[in-house]
Parts: sequence; C-alpha cells; structure tokens
Amino acid sequence: MKSMKLFLTAGVLAGTFQIYAQEQSEVPEVSPMPMKPEMTEIWQPEVEVVTPAKKLGDAPSDAIVLFDGKNLDQWVSQKDTTQTAPWEVVDNDYLQVVPGSGMIQTKKKFGDIQLHLEFSAPDKVEGSSQGRGNSGVFFQNRYELQILDSYNNRTYRNGQAGSIYKDHAPLVNPMRGPLEWNVYDVVYRAPRFKENGLIDSPAEITVFLNGVLVQNNATINGLTQYIGLHDYPESHGNDVIALQDHGNKTQFRNIWVREL
Repeated sequence: MKSMKLFLTAGVLAGTFQIYAQEQSEVPEVSPMPMKPEMTEIWQPEVEVVTPAKKLGDAPSDAIVLFDGKNLDQWVSQKDTTQTAPWEVVDNDYLQVVPGSGMIQTKKKFGDIQLHLEFSAPDKVEGSSQGRGNSGVFFQNRYELQILDSYNNRTYRNGQAGSIYKDHAPLVNPMRGPLEWNVYDVVYRAPRFKENGLIDSPAEITVFLNGVLVQNNATINGLTQYIGLHDYPESHGNDVIALQDHGNKTQFRNIWVREL
C-alpha cells in the first residue's frame, strides 16, 4: 500500500511538471529594449565653463595667481610667517631668490592641484652639480619637485631638474640653457590617510617640463629626505606650497594653481 502511494505521488508530480513546462513554453520570449544613442548621454549637471588664457601658459579664469610679476602678496617668509616673503621682485617681471633669506611659502594651503611655474637659472652660470641654479617646489610643504640648472650639468639622476628629489629620476632631461626660461606644468594628487593616521594611498604626481613628460603619474614614496628613505611618518591635511632657498639666485615667474 505504501509503495502504491509513492507511485501515485510521483505520477502527480510528473504530471504537474509536464503542465508547468507546457505553460512555460507557451510564454513568448521578450527581447531586451534596443539601445538608443540618448540612453548613454549625460546632460546634467552641465560641465563648468573655464575661460582659457589668450596666451598658452597664462592663468585660466579659475586659477589662483600666486605670482604675476607685481608683488609677493600671496607669499610669506617660512622663517617667520608673519613677515612678507623676503625675496626680490625684479623689473615687475620675475621673482629672484635672496640667498640666505630662507624659504618662502604661500599663505593659502592646498591639496590636489594643477600647478604652472616658470623658472630660470641665475644669469651668471656658476657652480656644478647641486650647486648650480638649485631650488625646489614643495607640495604640501613636504614633497619636493627639484629645480636645478640641469643643462650640461651632471649630477645624481634622482636629484636633477624634473626629479622628485631622491625619490624618482625624470624620464628624460629636456632642460633649456641657463639664460632661458623653463616651464613646469604639474598635476599633483595629495596623499590620503586612514582614520588611524596610517597611509591609505600615497601622493601621486605627473610633471611636464618644457612640454615634455618627465614624471608619469609617479607615486611619491613619502616625505622628502636628504638623508634616509622616504616615508609617511604622520598624517596631514592641506598645506602650503613652498619654494626653496638653496643659496642660488634662481628666478621664478608666472606661478598659478587650480584646485582640483
């Protein structure tokens, strides 16, 4: 009797499955909606308009101009941040290091930025290796992009112009002669830190020197050190851009940034 019940149950189940399968086969297949061009068009929000400069390399409409040849209103002394930057503005044109006066830094603090900066070696060519036209631009007051007269001037490769000092050598050396102006165009991404203060993602930098790529989205391995390895000893937020006094009368002009 028990086996008869099992047989009847199995038969009922088989019949039910057959009816279900038949019903399913009668449901027409629905094709996916064909794609149209407008399905992948994004209209809002509209892309912000930025007016480019009439002359390539000059500041666009949304830039913060840090130096345009007129004054040092955007800069202070790093030795005493209550004091105006002690470097010399020459001929309402360019800024020149006053050796021994110390580094200067921006009043405003920055994180991710696009930077444009033009520099030249001192008019009189003196010294060699690191003693010739040496300076540097420090992002967040910590990470140095080297400035040096690297035109026919041999030095260690990770210390020449275009290097992230003692971290990454430049891909190539496109420096102009000491009586010419050189141009940096930089995209800098600040490091990110975890809540516990440890590094989450390191700083990254892309650098064009005289229109030639010399750092291709390079990872900055930490705080610039003259002696020792680079690392991230502590977390930090936005900070100043600083220019180095290395004892040479290095010159600067047309400095501006865009916050990213």
